[in-house]
Amino acid sequence: MSAGAGSGAGSGSALAGVAPTGTLPHALVLSMGDTLHAAEAFDRHLPGDVQRIVLVDTYADEAEESVRVADAIGSRLHGVRLDTPSELGGVTVELVERVRRRLDGAGHQHVKIFVSGGFGPERIERMRAAGAPVDGFGVGSAISAAPVAKRGRVPGRTASPRLREINLHP
Repeated sequence: MSAGAGSGAGSGSALAGVAPTGTLPHALVLSMGDTLHAAEAFDRHLPGDVQRIVLVDTYADEAEESVRVADAIGSRLHGVRLDTPSELGGVTVELVERVRRRLDGAGHQHVKIFVSGGFGPERIERMRAAGAPVDGFGVGSAISAAPVAKRGRVPGRTASPRLREINLHP
């Protein structure tokens, strides 16, 4: 899920007749070294009509990062995404409730909460039955048999000879 992905004429969003949407990916957060720096670059470089949904589970407490990003991006922030790995407790009802309380307490009632990471029909139903304040679910692994490789559980950079450094700060 990355913002702007699939916006071409043959994309899924075009075929469905809907605007493409997605979130800031783990890769951007990892490459920037800080969630807020990544969110600010994401905000600065995307067209204004692209919803800003920021992943907030990479480096610090999800509730603290949510407020930090919401304070910086303000009304342009559409939502935050929680994708906490199971090794760190996963995305739970309690986590979502804590993030919602912190956002609301800081005056960011407009910010939606999206969750991902191992969600399928049963887990979604458990979240809904518990009354978790979730606005949307990412279900990629539940509908795809494709192998997934994700870096993000171990902080730091990994060198790659195929990548070159660019300056994303103004």
